[in-house]
Amino acid sequence: MSALIAFPAPAKLNLMLRVVGRRADGYHLLQTVFRFIGHGDEVRLRVRRDGVIARLKPVPGVDEADDLTVRAARALQAATGTRLGADIDLEKRLPMGGGLGGGSSDAATVLLALNHLWQTGLSRQRLQALALPLGADVPVFVYGQSALAEGVGEELTPLALPPAWYLVLTPLVAVPTVRVFQHPELKRDSEKVKIQGFSVPRGNDLEPVVCREYPEVARHLEWLNQYGEAQMTGSGACVFAAFADEGAARLALAACPATMRGFVARGLDVHPLHGLAEGFDG
Repeated sequence: MSALIAFPAPAKLNLMLRVVGRRADGYHLLQTVFRFIGHGDEVRLRVRRDGVIARLKPVPGVDEADDLTVRAARALQAATGTRLGADIDLEKRLPMGGGLGGGSSDAATVLLALNHLWQTGLSRQRLQALALPLGADVPVFVYGQSALAEGVGEELTPLALPPAWYLVLTPLVAVPTVRVFQHPELKRDSEKVKIQGFSVPRGNDLEPVVCREYPEVARHLEWLNQYGEAQMTGSGACVFAAFADEGAARLALAACPATMRGFVARGLDVHPLHGLAEGFDG
C-alpha cells in the first residue's frame, strides 16, 4: 500500500467583514477581505483504485456524511466520473467554530489535491463552482489568493496586501455561524466600501453580537487591543492583531495571560497549493 501524501490546509483571516444586505432566500450578502496565513490543518491523501472514499479516522462531533473532506472528494468524483477513490486522513490543528475557515480549507485542499492526484483536469474555475455548495468560504481557498469577496462569497477579486505577521488568540468556545447570522441584533445594512491598494478598512459586523453572546471572545479582544486594532475573524471565536515582524508578535504571545492560548503566523499572498491547478487553467 502506498504512503499517504500530506497537503496543507491553511487558515484564513477576515481582515474586514461587512454584512451589506440579505437575499430573498435568506442568505446574507457580504463584503470581506480574505487573507491566508501560514498555519493550519494537514490533509493526508492516498489514491484508491476501487473508487471508495474512506475517512481513516473520525473527527470529533462530525459524522462522516457531513465531513467536508469526504463531501468534497465525492463531489469531484461525481463531477468527473473518475473510477478512482481516496483514503483521507485529517490532522486537525485549527479549532472548530473559530472563524479560521478550517473545514472550508480542508475541503478546498481535497478538491485541489485530488484533482491533481486523480488527474481529473478540472480548471480552477470549475473547482470553485464545485466548492460553493460545500460552503461560502470554500471557493476562496480554491481561488488561492488574497481576495475581496462579495455576494455570498463567490465574487472574488484579487488583492495585494502588505506583509504582516499575526498573533491569533483561540478562545475555548465554539461559535455556531448560523446562530450569529440569525441573531436579531446583527447589523445587516453596512455600506459597501471601495478597496484601493493596501488600504483595507478594519471591522467585523459580526463582532458586537458575538462579544455579547460569548464573553470569552470579548475578554480576548480587550486584552489583544493593547497591541493595536485587534478584531475577530469570521463569525468567531478567534481574534487577531497584525504586527510588522515575527519577533514583535512572539513577544506579545509570550505576554499572554495563562488563561489564553494562541499562535503566531505569517500572512500569505497565495495559497500553498495554488500551483496545483495551474496546469488545468487553460
